[in-house]
Amino acid sequence: MASKPGPLTGWPWEKLGNFKYLLLSPLVIKAVHTNFLGGQETDNISLLLLLLAATRYLHNQLWISISRYQNARSKRQIQSKSIHFEQVDRERSWDDYILMYTFMFILVHAYIPGASNLPLWNTKGLPVIFLAHIGPSEFVYYWAHRALHHHFLYNRYHSHHHSSFVTEPITSVVHPFAEHLMYAAMFSIAPLATVVTKTASLGLTFAYLIWFDFMNNMGHCNFEFVPSWAFKIFPPLKFLMYTPSFHSLHHSQVHTNFCLYMPLYDYLYGTADKSSETLYETAWKGRKEKVDLVYLTHATSLLSFFHLRFGFASFAAKPYSTKWYMWILWPISNAIMIFLWLFGRTFTSEKNRLNDLHLQTWVIPRYTFQYFMPSERARINKLLEDSILEAEKKEAKVINLGLLNQSEELNGGGELFLKRHKNLKIRMVDGSTLAAAVVLNSIPSETREVFMCGVTSKIGSAILSLLSERGVSIQLLTESRDQLDQMKSTVPSQFQHNIIPVSSYQAGKNCKIWIVGRWVSRKDQMKAPKGALFIPFLPFPIPRTRKDCTYYSTPAMRVPANLENVHTCENWLPRRVMSAWRVGGMVHAIQGWNYHECGQTMNTADINKVWEAALKHGFLPFNTSPAQLQLAF
Repeated sequence: MASKPGPLTGWPWEKLGNFKYLLLSPLVIKAVHTNFLGGQETDNISLLLLLLAATRYLHNQLWISISRYQNARSKRQIQSKSIHFEQVDRERSWDDYILMYTFMFILVHAYIPGASNLPLWNTKGLPVIFLAHIGPSEFVYYWAHRALHHHFLYNRYHSHHHSSFVTEPITSVVHPFAEHLMYAAMFSIAPLATVVTKTASLGLTFAYLIWFDFMNNMGHCNFEFVPSWAFKIFPPLKFLMYTPSFHSLHHSQVHTNFCLYMPLYDYLYGTADKSSETLYETAWKGRKEKVDLVYLTHATSLLSFFHLRFGFASFAAKPYSTKWYMWILWPISNAIMIFLWLFGRTFTSEKNRLNDLHLQTWVIPRYTFQYFMPSERARINKLLEDSILEAEKKEAKVINLGLLNQSEELNGGGELFLKRHKNLKIRMVDGSTLAAAVVLNSIPSETREVFMCGVTSKIGSAILSLLSERGVSIQLLTESRDQLDQMKSTVPSQFQHNIIPVSSYQAGKNCKIWIVGRWVSRKDQMKAPKGALFIPFLPFPIPRTRKDCTYYSTPAMRVPANLENVHTCENWLPRRVMSAWRVGGMVHAIQGWNYHECGQTMNTADINKVWEAALKHGFLPFNTSPAQLQLAF
């Protein structure tokens, strides 16, 4: 909101939330009746307006995705400062303007003479709409924009837009309702000029609006892509078309570069920022990229692809969960999966900074189910190996294999790569040590008895070993004698008496603490006593089916406030909470430890060291009781 919100700041349908789309239902009914039920509408305007609204929505979403993707991978990023959750929330309802313009078109079509029954195209309207735009529209907008920067109007309206220092494409349309009404009047000048001169057409009007959206999105995309050769070939172009860096200065300097899309009026009236050309040249040349830590990840389910940073912004800013309306995108999800399967290469999805530590997140173009396919192992290992070598080439200190490396059958927990490349300078880390530390420190200190299942990973073995050394009685669910012997072999002989083998979940009926490393069904959870605490050490959450029990998250920690550019949630975790595997890589890089932390075994002596280092650098426990949480904060 603006610092001192004025009248008509909020949108009329603001309280409707996502139900605002129901306002289009009369238009949908009219379009269906006209096209499928034998109704009459001479120019089929209902269907055309719906198609225009859908096109504008998709066009904007494409810009959002492209911009976020380019800002993560491109060296031509303009502003390197952070985007925060507050900005994502503020810009969540960016599509309000599409509804407003749809309603406005309905009124114009109904009440403006000559605005109905238009032809699909009329070439004579091109010079009219062009001249009306570069003259009245640009000129009026320039002075109106300067007026909005007067402290009275700025505090009540325009400061809402300028709350976004680092812009995204959707920032361009995030304004109070009153501002949009003013813009609608100004931006209607060019299309109405074609109506007055009887050169109007639906195709030209719609094309003008799509071009308008294109220029709006381009100016706020925060990466430079207008080629320098264009200005060398035609020098006057700098007066006729702005660049993303030109408009970026308006958001950073505030009282310069007021133009709509043509800097001409800024140069005429002396408001063009003197550093505009310098910033453009710097952004186009690109900045030298630095990376200290690379975190490798992948999409989980098919629909989770849209939860990546360059998917749906507001969706990615909340913990991942499958919504019913997301299933509409199932065909697109399958198409993306097939494309990535056939042609996908590892790509950068996120950049963060923690003090002097530069972090990047790289996405392996595979989904969780593909990691369990024997036929895919060689291809996935090749993607992982190429990523390790690429990170080393970029002089990264640490590559965090994280959750990608949990399957020992895939590459021996990373040992395959160490054997192939014995002279690696980059340190390979999977974060399992911190994940084990998080679980161990989540268990109440007074615990004397636990029930454990799914102890087949090195994390489970480490937890089993250290709990037994604490004197905790462990009822261990095992499937065979061989598995029991394997688990016991990781525990010092003098503590093995604390391990009690059991063969069913029924054995945990009296244990208040369940430590689980496998998917536990609803039926199995019912064996736990009322008030039981479920603590998972597996990377995926278990279903929360008991209302009378407490469920802890998968191993995770809250990140420090100075970890920059965090505005999406990691999978199902809340805001500014990251998996312990991911945090483990950060801690390893910050500490500068010069050893690999991967493989099929874990050094339990390192668990306390890693835990204390994480706390020292501002990472906080996430799995805590409300009372403990209150004390922590």
